[in-house]
Amino acid sequence: MKKLASALFAAAVVMALPAMAADFKLTSADVKAGTPIANTYVFKGFGCAGDNNSPALAWSGAPAGTKSFAITVYDPDAPTGSGFWHWTVVNIPASVTSLPRGAGEAGGKNLPAGAVMGRTDFGSAAYGGPCPPQGDKPHRYIFTVFAVKTDKLDIDGNAAGAIVGFNLHFNTIAKATFTATYGRK
Repeated sequence: MKKLASALFAAAVVMALPAMAADFKLTSADVKAGTPIANTYVFKGFGCAGDNNSPALAWSGAPAGTKSFAITVYDPDAPTGSGFWHWTVVNIPASVTSLPRGAGEAGGKNLPAGAVMGRTDFGSAAYGGPCPPQGDKPHRYIFTVFAVKTDKLDIDGNAAGAIVGFNLHFNTIAKATFTATYGRK
């Protein structure tokens, strides 16, 4: 009986997690999976001298039932104990399947109507590019698109990455990711 209960609990946990749909793909003409991120997408400040442009992103193969999309860029290697949120965007209409380079500019003028950026760990509602500590090993930057089962998440420009993640956890149908790197000597 105990084994059956454990198996049922494990199955329930797996079913509650968002799927990595086989046909759901995220790509970028600007940032390639597994490669170093170019300076134009690196943060400008904190000792980094990039241009802080958000890269162009495109996705395809969203699962049935998708009502909106969300994008996050996250650094799990940041020496914070909790990683570092570089960009969060929610409420991207289901009819949109790409964001242009520079969509993460403060004010959101290059985002689709209705899309909202949350506050990054840099403290603003805008894209904040990579800027790991000097001399640290290269960090991983995980770019993720989420297929969301609701048209709108109740998020505003003051929402921290953890709040965005919490809302996405309960509303994601599937997600697609790629990881790129950046380091400073």
